[in-house]
Amino acid sequence: MSTIFLAVGLVLVVEGLAYALAPSFIRRMAEELPKLADEYLRIFGVAALAVGVGLVYLAQHL
Repeated sequence: MSTIFLAVGLVLVVEGLAYALAPSFIRRMAEELPKLADEYLRIFGVAALAVGVGLVYLAQHL
């Protein structure tokens, strides 16, 4: 259970940094997001998922 809390906390740290350091970039990205096709969003989501799983695997085995 502590690993889940750690993971959620790290996600919130990264999200918070993005909003704190580049709020105008986040706003522009949010405006462009509806213009993207579902296929591109799905590909990006799968790629992000794969990278996340890889990072978790590395963190557990190093």
